[in-house]
Amino acid sequence: MTLGELAKCLDAEIEGDADYRISGVGSLQGAGPDEISFLGSPKYRRYLSTTQAGAVILNRQDVEFYSGRCLIVRDPYLGFARATSVLCPQTPLAPFVAPSASIHARATVPQSCSIGAHAIIEEGVRLGEGCAVGAGVWIGRNAALGDHSDVHANVSIYEGTRIGSACTVYAGAVIGANGFGFTRDSEKWVPIPQLGGVVIGDKVSIGANTTIDRGSLDDTVIESGVILDNQIHIAHNVHIGENTAMAGCVAVAGSTHIGKRCTFGGRAGVLDHLVIADDVHITATSLVTHSIHRQGVYSSVLPLSENRAWKKNAARMKSLDDYIRRIKMLEKKIDVLFNGGEQ
Repeated sequence: MTLGELAKCLDAEIEGDADYRISGVGSLQGAGPDEISFLGSPKYRRYLSTTQAGAVILNRQDVEFYSGRCLIVRDPYLGFARATSVLCPQTPLAPFVAPSASIHARATVPQSCSIGAHAIIEEGVRLGEGCAVGAGVWIGRNAALGDHSDVHANVSIYEGTRIGSACTVYAGAVIGANGFGFTRDSEKWVPIPQLGGVVIGDKVSIGANTTIDRGSLDDTVIESGVILDNQIHIAHNVHIGENTAMAGCVAVAGSTHIGKRCTFGGRAGVLDHLVIADDVHITATSLVTHSIHRQGVYSSVLPLSENRAWKKNAARMKSLDDYIRRIKMLEKKIDVLFNGGEQ
């Protein structure tokens, strides 16, 4: 399309030839003359002088650093995402059923669906219109998928799981398996039956090899618009609010309630039975050990340092309790000397 047509799609201001044609997207370093790129961070400004891109998406503050064709938007990264969806739309799979797929006679599978090789769809399963089920997927009894949901290869969806419309579940994810429910009987562990399910809203993205446990009694709930990256673990009875996003390897322990629009950096951990308010942002590798009732950015864990300094700091951390006791004793002595307090 022309740059002018793309500007209308992005609600962008244009500088340069509006009739210039764009057919794809690329990075500042790799884009060609028929592609559009973007400047998402000032630290990449140095590439503006050498980029071969036909046009660049940027914000008003960066226009002075670029003399070529550009689309000016408030958020260049968002603008580029929208440009990508316009220029490179994903083509839905044509309806088909692979000969090796196994579909129970009492499952509901509309003709608009595509079912990959060796997929297994059990009794009572209900698929919405236009669903795509990849090769090797197993969908257990009485599970349900909404319209236009896409389940990639080798996903396991356990019985009774409910997934909304326009969801994407990437390869290897496991949804609805039993959570870590055990109790002690003397020295032995006794399993607790997991009788709840998993309920997932609309437009949820679930990354590769992510696991979401079924509830022990009530359901595990993932509300609409949630984004879960690869290799995340969501334990039983967790509730995640709308439009929350989690990066890779986050782990959330059982019965924790997370609010809306929260973000969790990679490898963050959340202990069980906590409540986290809306709009809370946890930085990477942090461990959440208590409930958070106010929005904001929260962090834990010492930052990276040179190994010799880290060893010294780690050794001193072990003595913190002793240091605190000694400081309190000194405070009492100072109080006696200057304020006449009791010894």
